[in-house]
Amino acid sequence: MTAPLVVVGDVLLDIDIVGTSSRLCPDAPVPVVEQAEERPRPGGAGLAALLAAAAGREVVLVTALADDEPGRRLRAMLEKHLEVAAFHLHGRTPCKLRIRSGGQSVARLDAGEGQALDGPVGPRVTDAIAGAGAVLVSDYGRGVARHRAVRSLLGELPASAPVVWDPHPRGEPPVPGVRLLTPNEQEAARLAAAGGADISGFGLSAAGRRGRHLGRAWGIDGVAVTLGAEGALLCDGSGAPFLAPAEPARGDSCGAGDGFAAAA
Repeated sequence: MTAPLVVVGDVLLDIDIVGTSSRLCPDAPVPVVEQAEERPRPGGAGLAALLAAAAGREVVLVTALADDEPGRRLRAMLEKHLEVAAFHLHGRTPCKLRIRSGGQSVARLDAGEGQALDGPVGPRVTDAIAGAGAVLVSDYGRGVARHRAVRSLLGELPASAPVVWDPHPRGEPPVPGVRLLTPNEQEAARLAAAGGADISGFGLSAAGRRGRHLGRAWGIDGVAVTLGAEGALLCDGSGAPFLAPAEPARGDSCGAGDGFAAAA
């Protein structure tokens, strides 16, 4: 029996309110969105885990969940498709609500200050990480990747269980032994600058220099900087970076970076 992919990270509740707009509100110069429909989905590490499960993998999600209505809603959506091993999230569940019309966002409302603080994680989390065949850390800066017990468990994994780390500018440095780092172009720029690198510009050359800098700074042999429609630039220290082209997205491209990290 193949050991599961374990996704470790912060989960958000994403809600799109989608409708049409053909007029402005009479009391303010803002569009009136009519025939609105709510489309909720797990975000953050939850989306990465769902994309991996949709590809046919056995997936266990290790995260922190609050015992509030959005947290219970997230758990119900996730447990239809994968196993959830959760410990306590302090504070309210992070929620992002986007109001959209004509394929464009009109406004975004953010709520929920929840953070995963150090403390017990329980046997389900311990067993899930210890039994991983591979691990994806999907860091969204809410504390799961900073949690001391989680980091200790990740650091104890054998070399036969590769760890891919999808970083966040407000998140934590990877634990030692990570096989692959997968920042997007903007994340690579912000992380490299925060680490003292003076690398200006954008494009393949700048992305390659930033990828190599992050690899050296964090002791990671493989860094794949995702470039949206241009694909991903793999920097492995063996010479010139390799550009892997991207297949054209069909439908909603939300979560493309999470899907790449899960596939890796």
